[in-house]
Amino acid sequence: MTGEVAVLGAGMHPWGKWGRGFVEYGTKAARAALADAGLEWSAIQSVVGANTVRCGYPGQVAGATFAKALGWQGARVTSVYAACASGARAIDTARAQILSGMADTVLVVGADAAPKGFFAPAGGDRPDDPDWLRFRVLGATNPAYFALWARRRMALYGDTAEDFARVKVKNAVGGAANPYARYRSPVTAEEVAASPVVADPLRLLDICATSDGAAALVLGSVETARRLGMARPVRIRAVSSVSPTHPRTALDLPDIATDSAPPDSSVPDPFRPSIARAAYEEAGLGPEDLSLAEVYDLSTALELEWYEDLGLCAPGEGAKLLREGATAPGGRIPVNPSGGLASFGEAVPAQAIAQVCELTWQLRGRAGGRQVDGASAGITVNQGLFGHGSSVVVVR
Repeated sequence: MTGEVAVLGAGMHPWGKWGRGFVEYGTKAARAALADAGLEWSAIQSVVGANTVRCGYPGQVAGATFAKALGWQGARVTSVYAACASGARAIDTARAQILSGMADTVLVVGADAAPKGFFAPAGGDRPDDPDWLRFRVLGATNPAYFALWARRRMALYGDTAEDFARVKVKNAVGGAANPYARYRSPVTAEEVAASPVVADPLRLLDICATSDGAAALVLGSVETARRLGMARPVRIRAVSSVSPTHPRTALDLPDIATDSAPPDSSVPDPFRPSIARAAYEEAGLGPEDLSLAEVYDLSTALELEWYEDLGLCAPGEGAKLLREGATAPGGRIPVNPSGGLASFGEAVPAQAIAQVCELTWQLRGRAGGRQVDGASAGITVNQGLFGHGSSVVVVR
């Protein structure tokens, strides 16, 4: 194991469409995390900001942007971009600073003010941008891309539209109990089936929205946590950061292919399962040790894929695990008790940080009506464009 760091504080700004700037959202989340840690802003030695390319120059230098908004006090500033994995990369950067002795207390912040509708490539024609290539070459917006994965599951494993709807119904239960979620109403399978088709077989309620929102963490060494009176702090035990190992030339694929090869392919090391495997190896834990998981449910079908990639079940058995109730509240391994992206929507640089906020509250026993009984270990997983794979293991 590389070493543990403690979560001293966690804070969020509610997700929604608020019509204000990302700096306001991130500053509020940061102050909430500081209050949760019982620390003044002046006690923070380093700020790591998760970048957002859609929020102009301030979004490109998020670490300095948030330090300025909170009031310049001399802290080290770092900015990190890894698409949807930006928040996890920011956490890992903070962890490295703490374990190396560069800082004792680090503030990690991610915030976004996302445009409505599908995420479009930023900056006009960008032939080096996988989003631009996919849109231009395939005419495939993100929901169309998600639908290809859904169709693959239906063809290979017999998944059904009803299975996908069950994911939304389950996650809406968590969202209804989460004060930070954008969508806080229960949803029925009939409502999913009656929502408009976006990219067959996926309907509107199968796909996450784009949102404004923010999340922040204050991290420190375990010794720092104990000095602050935290006898048994929540700890980050592992952060994986992997990229695909299969050579692009061998597959003859363009840059639009940044997802994994399927487990039944001839590729020796499928990407998505390797994300969790690296985290498990570093943490010294396995899927059997988990109390809960927060996964990156861009669509309902993709959540089922993550069950298998995390090793919660064998390939092709994600829908079976769901039907058995294992991933539901009160089940053997609740997945997305926060409500997931289904209830939050995407606020890209904030979402991986928000996942760790949820695990922190769950492991502290402070998750309210969505609390997982006896939670002692959890994992997050997400994937960013250009092959950024990220997973965080949190324990208590």
